[in-house]
Amino acid sequence: MPLADAFLLALDSIWSHRLRSFFTLLGIIVSVAFLVAVMAIIAGMNAYVRENIVQALAGSNTFQVRRDPLFSGFSYDELEWKRIDRRPIMSPEEAQAVADALPDAQAVAIQSGFPPRVSELVWRTQSVGDVITLGITPGWHAVQEHRFAFGRGITAIDVAQHRPVAVIGWDVYRQLIGEQVDAVGQAIRVAGNVVQVVGVVEQRGTILGQSRDAMVLLPFPTFEDYFGRRKTTVVFVKMASPDELSGAMARAEEVMRIRRQLRPAEENSFSVETSDALLGFWQRLTGLLFAIIPSVVIIGVLVGGIVIMNIMLMSVNERTHEIGIRKSLGARARDIRRQFLIESVTMATMGGALGVLAGAAFAALIAAATPLPARVSGLSVAGALALGAVVGLVFGVVPAARAARLDPISALRAET
Repeated sequence: MPLADAFLLALDSIWSHRLRSFFTLLGIIVSVAFLVAVMAIIAGMNAYVRENIVQALAGSNTFQVRRDPLFSGFSYDELEWKRIDRRPIMSPEEAQAVADALPDAQAVAIQSGFPPRVSELVWRTQSVGDVITLGITPGWHAVQEHRFAFGRGITAIDVAQHRPVAVIGWDVYRQLIGEQVDAVGQAIRVAGNVVQVVGVVEQRGTILGQSRDAMVLLPFPTFEDYFGRRKTTVVFVKMASPDELSGAMARAEEVMRIRRQLRPAEENSFSVETSDALLGFWQRLTGLLFAIIPSVVIIGVLVGGIVIMNIMLMSVNERTHEIGIRKSLGARARDIRRQFLIESVTMATMGGALGVLAGAAFAALIAAATPLPARVSGLSVAGALALGAVVGLVFGVVPAARAARLDPISALRAET
């Protein structure tokens, strides 16, 4: 029997029992839909982290000189963490030494570290709570590529003189002072401390539904005067291009080792990292998901495959007379085997296709209803369809073999 004829017969059989076929495929549909939806969300999140979050937190073409490695609390055991916790805090003098060693850097800046402090801001009778508060030096504006709607950024004089000045984000300006009032020159309270607004950063949007504009920036020494010194102080270095990062990182490491008088055999008492560390942390998290997802999907697919096999065995019993007629008209055992295998593969592949559509629709719904992005990849679609075909092939072997072994005379005697 030609493959085209066998395929058409399979479609006719599936359509004739479409409700039964649908419930037969429900396990595969649900499993494949779950696989496609989760992979779409993970793929979307990977792209989002790479394209948005990394740049927002670290800036483009940047590396950091830090006291502790990024996400060290998630990557090290208790003994290693205690050893890291004894490292010296990054100082402004060390930041200046790094800047002196990298005259080709576009910017070198100190930032008070993460997680940032949050403060209540007050202007006249208005107040805004939980505002991200950072202490910075002037280069931070270049690292983050800030543009100013009004006024200016933090300057070297602000830092040198510990001036009580602040740069605020657009959301703080809009919610606290109001767009009808000129913010520059206004006196506001940051955690009870009076500062003068000298600039407003242009609106930068949101990340995963969280505003990037709900912030107040203080000169680094002023921040320390108000809130004390933080252990997570970070030095950021921005280069002109990614190609310059490795050489600049090596020079920064060298000057830090010299400044801290580390012997050649001693390990670094600091970390020099690019935004790849953030990507690496995220990929480790998604790697755990990818390790769990296959086991869940395999269980569902196995259940779906067993259901397909049982239904196909029932179909063989129901069509015994039909099989006898085909054999009496010259159909060989391999023709019967091929027919039932193709029917099983077609049914399972259709289940995979329906699962892809359901998974893509679910991913689109999540993307529309939440800040989570979702991107259905061609690889996940191809994998889902291939999975369906393999399941149909594997679990269709037994019914197909039973149909092929039927004696034509006994089959013709069977009741229709």
